[in-house]
Amino acid sequence: MSALPFPTYSLENLHLFPVFQTREAFKQATGQEPPPFDPAKDFKAWFDPQAAASTKRKIVYENVIAYADNGRPLVDVDGKPLLEPLMIDREFAATVNIAPKGPGILDLVGTGHEIPVPLRAPDPEEELYFQFGGTVAVRNKALAVSLQPGFNQADRELLHKMAEKLGVK
Repeated sequence: MSALPFPTYSLENLHLFPVFQTREAFKQATGQEPPPFDPAKDFKAWFDPQAAASTKRKIVYENVIAYADNGRPLVDVDGKPLLEPLMIDREFAATVNIAPKGPGILDLVGTGHEIPVPLRAPDPEEELYFQFGGTVAVRNKALAVSLQPGFNQADRELLHKMAEKLGVK
């Protein structure tokens, strides 16, 4: 998939799989009852429908956002969100682990982490960046230039064309 025709857009546009915020959303989308929540496992709100058919015991996804233990995205050497590979068991890749909602659920949840959603590789015209508040988003590099405040290359080209038309140099 190529870059979307917007200057910026949410990270969800790079997700390889849908994310289900609740057990009810999973059931509504798939028509299946989600498996019982296992507090001993990490949280996982997405699943790979082809993982169960794999002959490999582990599934490797090349691109996921790397997160620190505190849940914040890690930063690469260029100051952008860090991508890293994710390797998980085939059976876990093929299912979700979504906590039920309700009173007392926080006691059930424990200290598990959320498994990040695999992403498609960003198009050459796309880049990941941090929005205000540290959330990760996607920028269409060509279109984002038009949003930059101040004088840019497109403005210079327009002024040159106007000067040529008016005979001013």
